Amino acid sequence: MTRSILLFSTAILAACASSPANLPGIDGDRGEIFAVAPDAPAEWAARDVVGIAPTGNWLTQFNDPIMVDLVQEALANSPTLESRAALVRAAKAATRTARSQRLPNVDASISAGGTSNAFETAGGIDRTTDSVYGLGVDASWEADLWNRLGRGIAASEADLAASEADLAAAELSVAAQTAIAWINLNAALAQENVALQTYEARDRVRILTERRFQRGLAQALDVRTARSALAGAEANIALTRQLSGEAARRLEILLGRYPATEIEAPAELPVLDMLQPEVSPMLLLARRPDIAGAEARLVAAGLRAEQARLAMLPSLRLTGSLSTSQADFADAIDPERIAARLVASLVQPLFTGGRLSAQRDAAIAQAEAAIADYARAALSAWGEVEDALAADALLADQEDAQMRSLEEARLAEDLAERQYTSGTITIFNLIDAQTRRLTAESNLVSARANRATNRISYHLALGGGLPVSAAANANQTPQEDVAE
Repeated sequence: MTRSILLFSTAILAACASSPANLPGIDGDRGEIFAVAPDAPAEWAARDVVGIAPTGNWLTQFNDPIMVDLVQEALANSPTLESRAALVRAAKAATRTARSQRLPNVDASISAGGTSNAFETAGGIDRTTDSVYGLGVDASWEADLWNRLGRGIAASEADLAASEADLAAAELSVAAQTAIAWINLNAALAQENVALQTYEARDRVRILTERRFQRGLAQALDVRTARSALAGAEANIALTRQLSGEAARRLEILLGRYPATEIEAPAELPVLDMLQPEVSPMLLLARRPDIAGAEARLVAAGLRAEQARLAMLPSLRLTGSLSTSQADFADAIDPERIAARLVASLVQPLFTGGRLSAQRDAAIAQAEAAIADYARAALSAWGEVEDALAADALLADQEDAQMRSLEEARLAEDLAERQYTSGTITIFNLIDAQTRRLTAESNLVSARANRATNRISYHLALGGGLPVSAAANANQTPQEDVAE
């Protein structure tokens, strides 16, 4: 893999030097620009799949309109997205600043003053005061002989593309976090329902045991055991309510609401179909916004490395000035009295104490770091998808096994309750049967919740589409082409 990354590095730096303005868009296909990726397979190891990137809204598979509405609310109110949108606007302003370096700088000045002179005469000391008015205009412009300024402009544009990719990645992350928080809230409420069912089941055993004790068919140990199991169930209710409250507050924070535990949920979890992936590892690089950001930063780093090298070459500067200084203001603004000067200079750095070469070396090192970051981001993205693909199949098997376990546990509980009523088994057998059934029901809730959150993580790893665009995008100022 090391050799692949080195070859990849060479290709990227060459691309940076030759076509700095050809930057990828966030929503477009970026696979053609960086065709070489570190050890990219043709298909996933966890699944034998190839094809095109999935399109459309991945939230629809959960068949939950409330989830879609909550995701839209989170995208509209997220402080994280507002922060990212502000950074995009800052990057746009930095791009305008970089473009302005190719334009002339013009400064104007106007001054007014006076001079006082004293001299001795036969009659004493006389003093004279003269007024002085000045008017000046200075202009300077640097010719971009080696396209050094152009490299800086292209690097700023790449920074802008990176910040826009960061916003898209944050948007996707907020959507996924909100969907997962909604799943977790429903799972917590479902577990709370299981705890209530546990309490009801334990209470039935207590009532039955106390009646049997009154008829002399049970011992005091059985009564104490039934009451202890009931108290334990009551404590578990308090625990599950605490967890469901925390889950509700986490979701409310994501929605931009005050965490008051006021949000309601049906305590239902989605039953999902088998996952049918339609994207190959190489196509993943053309889809994920964080990969787009890494690509853009890689381009920017390469451009700045080239810009640092070009800074060591001669530069051509043109400077001009218009000025006048007169005792009378009308003379100061008289065009015939204005003096003009125009100077062209070719400047070659000779000795800078190693500053320019150090800046060049630092820029090259930063470009090499960006290459490594891109490779790391690609490997991390592939790993996330592989994990989600492998987990989906295993979680589906787990969910199926838990459903069968719950069905058998229910039948066993019914049989144990009848046998305890008839006196053929002890209370410990009945409590054990109840525990198995309630545990199986709790495990089924966990299995379904884990599978749903893993499915969301899968689409997050793919960089999947969203139902709406973040409100932060609408607040971005349009990019201006004219430098101020």
